[in-house]
Amino acid sequence: MGSIWAKTAQVPRSDKLRSDLKTDVLIIGGGLAGVLCAWKLAQAGVDYALVEADRIGCGITWNTTAKITSQHGLIYDELIREFGTDRARLYLEANQGALAEYRALCRDIQCDFEEKDAFVYSLDDRKKLDRELEALDELGFPAELVERIPLPFPVAGAIRFPRQAQFHPLRFLAAIAGDLRIFERTKVLELSPGKAVTTGGTISADKIVVATHFPLLNKHGSYFLKLYQHRSYVLALDNAPDVGGMYLDEDEKGLSFRNYGGLLLLGGGSHRTGKRGGGWAELERFVCRDYPDAQIAARWATQDCMTLDGVPYIGPYSKGTTGLYVATGFNKWGMTSSMAAASVLTDLILDRKDPYAELFSPSRTMLRPQLAVNALESALGLFTPTAPRCPHMGCALKYNAAEHSWDCPCHGSRFGEDGALVNGPAAGDKRGL
Repeated sequence: MGSIWAKTAQVPRSDKLRSDLKTDVLIIGGGLAGVLCAWKLAQAGVDYALVEADRIGCGITWNTTAKITSQHGLIYDELIREFGTDRARLYLEANQGALAEYRALCRDIQCDFEEKDAFVYSLDDRKKLDRELEALDELGFPAELVERIPLPFPVAGAIRFPRQAQFHPLRFLAAIAGDLRIFERTKVLELSPGKAVTTGGTISADKIVVATHFPLLNKHGSYFLKLYQHRSYVLALDNAPDVGGMYLDEDEKGLSFRNYGGLLLLGGGSHRTGKRGGGWAELERFVCRDYPDAQIAARWATQDCMTLDGVPYIGPYSKGTTGLYVATGFNKWGMTSSMAAASVLTDLILDRKDPYAELFSPSRTMLRPQLAVNALESALGLFTPTAPRCPHMGCALKYNAAEHSWDCPCHGSRFGEDGALVNGPAAGDKRGL
C-alpha cells in the first residue's frame, strides 16, 4: 500500500534528457529540497537544470507525514548546550523562516495547507519538558507547557508550539514544479568537477547541487560516517479521532499523530535501517488497543538521514570540492529543512551572504558521540560473515521481514527480494539475492 499523498495527487511528468547539456547550475535529485532549490533559482533568473533518476517527489517526499514545523522534538535545550544560545536561535529562525515562506506560497496553491499547533509530549519525564521550556524562553519563543492532550494515554505534559502547519506535499510539489526545467528518468552515473555523466547525456555546469537524500560521493565529505539512516512507519486510520493538532513523543521510538481529511495518520515503530524495530506491527497493536473501531486505510514507510548532531548538512559538499553543494541529513524534518536548504543554497550559489550558512555547514566538527556509534556499525557490518553484502561499501545485508527487503545497517541502502535497489546510497542493484 502506498501513501495517501501518492493516491490523491497528480505530479507532472517530464521528459528524459536525450542529449548533452550546458547549464550554470545542475541540481541532482527531484525531492522537495531539489525542486524548491530549482524554483528559487528560477525566480532569481539563474540558468539551471534538475535531473531525477525516477519521478520527482517519488522518494522521501512521497512518504512523509508532511508536518511543517520548527519543533523538532525537544531539540532547543540540546542545541543551547551543544552550540550556545546564538546558534540555537539561528536554528529556530531558519525553520520559522521556512514556515513563513510556506505560509506565503500556499496562499495561492491548493495543497490543503492548514495552520495547526504542534506538540511534543513526554510519557514520564516532566523535567525534560521543563528544561525545553526554559530553553525556548531564553530564545524568546512563545511556547507553553500543557498538562493534557487529546490522545488515548496519560502524559507528563507537552510543549505547545503555536501556528505551525501541515499540508499535502505532492500537491504543493506539483504546483511549483510545473514550469521548471526538469529531466526525469535521468540517472547520474558519474560525477566530476563541473560535469555529470547521465543516462541521457553529459551535463556541464559551473555549480552542482547534490540533493539525493544520501550524498552520491564517498571520497569527499565523509558522509558515510557523518550520516546514518532511520526507518519509520505510518498507518492512515479511518474512523479515528480528530486530534486537532500535530503530536510527537519526545522518545525516538514513540508515536506521532496528525489528521488529514477524515484520516488520522499514526506514525512510529521506528528503528535504525538494518536493525530490528516495531514497524507496522507495533502500530497495529496500538490501534487494536486504543482505537478499536478504526480501520486501516493505507500504510507506508519512510527513511530519513540522521546527522551526528541533529542539524542538517547544507552547503559546500566538502572543503576540497569547489562549486559542489549538498543538502542532506534532515533528521525526519524534511519539509521545513527542504525550504531552509533551498534558501541557503540559493544564497551560496548567488554569492550572497547567508545568516545560516555557518550553522548548517557540512564541514563542521565530526567529534560527536554518534560518530563512534556509526563507526562501530560499519565495522560490525564489514566483519559480519554473511553471503548477501551491500555493493556500496561491502557491509552485510539484513533481511527485513516486514517490508520483504534486504537492508544495510551501515549506511541504509535497501534492496528488494529480487535485488532491485530501493534506497541509496548504493548506486545500483544487488545481483544474486
